[in-house]
Amino acid sequence: MIEGNHDLRPRAYLAKYAPALAESRDFDLDQLLDFQAYDVTLIKGFYDITQDWTITHGHLGFSISHIAGRTAQNAANKIGKSVAMGHTHRLAISRESFGYQGKISTLTGFEVGHLCDLKKAHYLKNGGANWQQGFGVLDIDGSYVHPQGIPIHKDKTFSVDGFKYGGK
Repeated sequence: MIEGNHDLRPRAYLAKYAPALAESRDFDLDQLLDFQAYDVTLIKGFYDITQDWTITHGHLGFSISHIAGRTAQNAANKIGKSVAMGHTHRLAISRESFGYQGKISTLTGFEVGHLCDLKKAHYLKNGGANWQQGFGVLDIDGSYVHPQGIPIHKDKTFSVDGFKYGGK
């Protein structure tokens, strides 16, 4: 699991308001969710899934664009490899190609959406934001990576590989 800024909030809270408890690992995310029992590894920063692709939460040093897909694309252009990331709460795939004389390379920026209930996000002005509900899927076969953005519709349905899920 990629660690994000929301995952850091309990630690920051303890450090500020209960420093005696902050020394304990009992409040670390991997302990609270028992990652060891489920063979889950907590990854901080970036994780290269292939030579040409990395995944990250996205809160570490990238400027946020108001255009879906641009934050990840800008990150890809900055680091020189394709990027899948969260943090923006947007669902989009962006691609840019570079080169000359037929020697072209393409970088992909993939923002993987969010699973929030916006009705409970009282901190949002007007109860909404330029966020797209959904999630990302990466099909990986060797060095080949195929990103898919899966939107979740108003009726809470979504489709993956031709199968419809969710709804009431």
